[in-house]
Amino acid sequence: MRIVNPTFGPTHQPDAPGIVPDAPLDWRRDPIAIISNAKPNARELLEGLRQQMSSVRDTGNIDYLYKDSAAQPAPVELLDHVAANYKGAILALAD
Repeated sequence: MRIVNPTFGPTHQPDAPGIVPDAPLDWRRDPIAIISNAKPNARELLEGLRQQMSSVRDTGNIDYLYKDSAAQPAPVELLDHVAANYKGAILALAD
């Protein structure tokens, strides 16, 4: 299993878009990835969660991402994308 924690990732580069790894996560403002494991109903669960979050924050920087198959681990490219572009991630398991 690979766990990516952007707060311990590479140091911030001044010309990189918006992500400052050392800053604590602000769930009301920071970019968040919601990631489906590709099981049935995971998308519905995550879309409902995102919709509920809209009552307490702007959801324009909450992106829905997914794996192609529940039977396979997330591709390295997806993990690297999340670590480089989001301060937090919400993962869903559903059936």
